[in-house]
Amino acid sequence: MTDFGVAGAPRFKSMSTETLTRVDSTEVSREDLEGWGKERAVANMEDLALKALHIDDDPTLNPWTFRMFLLGIGLSAFGSALATIFLFKPQSVSVSVIFLTVISYVGGNALAAILPSRGALGRWLNPHLFNAKEHLAIIIMAYSASSAAYATEVLATQKLYYDVVPSPIVAILLLFSSQLLGYGMAGVLRKSLVYPTKMLWPSVLPLSSLIETLHRDRLEMKKRFNLFWVVFGVVAVWELFPQYLAPFLTGISVFCLARRDSLVFTNIFGGAAGNEGLGLLSLCFDFQYITISPFVTPLITLTNGFAGYIICIALFLGLYYGNVWDALRFPFLSQQLFSSRSNETLFDVYNQSLILDDKFELDPAALEIQGLPFFAATNASYLLTTNLGIAATIVHVYLWNYDAVKNAFGFNLPSWADVRRYASSPSLLWKDRQAARSSAEKETDPHYQQMLAYKEVPSWWYLAILVTSIVVAAACIYALESTLPWWGFAIAILLSFTATLFFGAMAGLIGFQVPITSVIQLIGGYLHPGKPVANMYFVLFGANAQSQALFLVSNLKLGQYGKLSPRCTFAVQILGTMLGAVVNYVLMNSITTSQREILLSIQGTNIWSGQVIQSFNSNAIAFGALSQYMFSIGRTYQWIVLALPLGFLVPLPFYFAHKRFPKLGFDYVVTPAICWYLGYLSVGINSSVGLAFAIGFFVQFYVRKQHAEWFLRYNFILAAAISGGVELLVFVTTFAVQGASGTAIPFPPYWGNNFQTGNVDFCALNPALG
Repeated sequence: MTDFGVAGAPRFKSMSTETLTRVDSTEVSREDLEGWGKERAVANMEDLALKALHIDDDPTLNPWTFRMFLLGIGLSAFGSALATIFLFKPQSVSVSVIFLTVISYVGGNALAAILPSRGALGRWLNPHLFNAKEHLAIIIMAYSASSAAYATEVLATQKLYYDVVPSPIVAILLLFSSQLLGYGMAGVLRKSLVYPTKMLWPSVLPLSSLIETLHRDRLEMKKRFNLFWVVFGVVAVWELFPQYLAPFLTGISVFCLARRDSLVFTNIFGGAAGNEGLGLLSLCFDFQYITISPFVTPLITLTNGFAGYIICIALFLGLYYGNVWDALRFPFLSQQLFSSRSNETLFDVYNQSLILDDKFELDPAALEIQGLPFFAATNASYLLTTNLGIAATIVHVYLWNYDAVKNAFGFNLPSWADVRRYASSPSLLWKDRQAARSSAEKETDPHYQQMLAYKEVPSWWYLAILVTSIVVAAACIYALESTLPWWGFAIAILLSFTATLFFGAMAGLIGFQVPITSVIQLIGGYLHPGKPVANMYFVLFGANAQSQALFLVSNLKLGQYGKLSPRCTFAVQILGTMLGAVVNYVLMNSITTSQREILLSIQGTNIWSGQVIQSFNSNAIAFGALSQYMFSIGRTYQWIVLALPLGFLVPLPFYFAHKRFPKLGFDYVVTPAICWYLGYLSVGINSSVGLAFAIGFFVQFYVRKQHAEWFLRYNFILAAAISGGVELLVFVTTFAVQGASGTAIPFPPYWGNNFQTGNVDFCALNPALG
């Protein structure tokens, strides 16, 4: 449960908070990056983008090769299949772009060595050595495909909870339109979010550096690949044990082994199964759940995250055993909604079908009979702290990075002296604007200057994608009887476009991506009361399109850093996105059929879980159908909404404390990160969290500082090898023995899997789960 980042429900995407407060004081060594020298320099992040990455380019390098398409399509299918599998895991894990980078490099060089290179066929199959631009095109194509499209969650929710299964054509068109809508937005906004130097997109800088290293130092890479293959093989073999042969390795708790009959011990120390417990002091030996985040997460993020993690444990235990929101009547951890009939002996999942009519809209008379649903207290707390984090992020960025954000949006406010000058001579206003515009035009990013050698993608291409996506999406909404009116669809798109511009600027400037899903759900609930399905589609086009747009914008910046021609970037992103959508749909359909009962269960297993879909459906009912009954002032969960205005206040004490005591380190307190980690343990395999933090502190505090040369040479390669071994085994076992392709083949019961009964860490199983 250890993707140390932000966004998602409730797992988080990677973020870089190291630049969130100290943007102007990042220490970087040009010699360390290029020649491992001793001289060090202090540079801001723009210097890092301009100096640590090479600005030179060779426009003759050709990315349009058979190898590029073969590997790109193959890795796109692999990555999108993995992303869909991970969607239905107890822990939401993302596909590693570092692994895709390294394995595509290996595959590209292998094809260059074995494919024929002579004659007409050879000139087509293997025209030259594998080059950096082929490699970058493969990475962008595969990475564009390697996520589970948000529409997949919508379709899975409708299938599992509403028994609605649209035709494959309509479903795939919905996937295409929702994904490409974000791409159209990304293209329209690229001049503001991609081209300028100040739009650094820090998250892609390490990847750009890794790609340069792979292609500029081939002799050195031979040594590093020896390490890669050894670790890759060892991890691939090892993962067979926690994945299949000995699941107890997912979480070992000496406390549960000592007290196998205590539900209190389960809640505190258990964590080897989804929604089991907090996993405190458990040991996890499954890198599928530890992930490689500890190897790449900045120390400041780890520190703030660890503070939030410790507070999260205390908060969850206090809420539950303090019986806040009648917590003891419901599971300790769950994403489901529960009825008022639930109690400590039997948790009764809320039957949403009893309060909806045949159009899947709220029936107030039926609601009066059935009563309102309830959240598990920890899930309600997660929603509350997420809203705190959203508001805190806006204020935090405004306080610590006001100049950067102001310049990004171009709304430099005039001083009082300027106002008086303009009042006395209005023509000065025009002259000052012209001077500012001329100055801005001169501040052209040198990476972008190199891109001028290539044909640009015409703006009408992006506009055509945007308009086509809107038209197709509107048709799908109508065909699927989504209950979302046309004006609601239009508002969702407008919100998405606005959020892409504003939060895209923050992501580009400081590398911090803000998830807006809960706010969009809340807006949709009040715009379309009583319509849970409409809320799902409102969120699809209001929040997912924005998230997808930012993802694709970051890939456009990656292409600019690597000097990949804009038209090639355009083509491979479109191809990867569409391939990924098709694989998402096919595999989602198979998993939701073969694992239906597990996906609908409260806890799931250590292999499969419906936690993402359950959370999405619960929020659609709560926010979409019952907002005014559950979240309005005076209602049970009013503080989930009130957390938004309160969140604006959270960063203020630390900001003013830093101004008063600048040497005490209050600028290292990143309140948005702490707020998000306050809900970090609300779902997933929590036995991995403690060890993941320990690895993270060891790598980032000790290895990075005391053995900087080794860290720079081998850290990314080591992370890629671990990720690759895990992802290969997960892919194979999922289809071979874990039932993704049909019938599961369980390993014979013995002590290593707790005899296929109960929790694999031997913590007590709550009988109220049913």
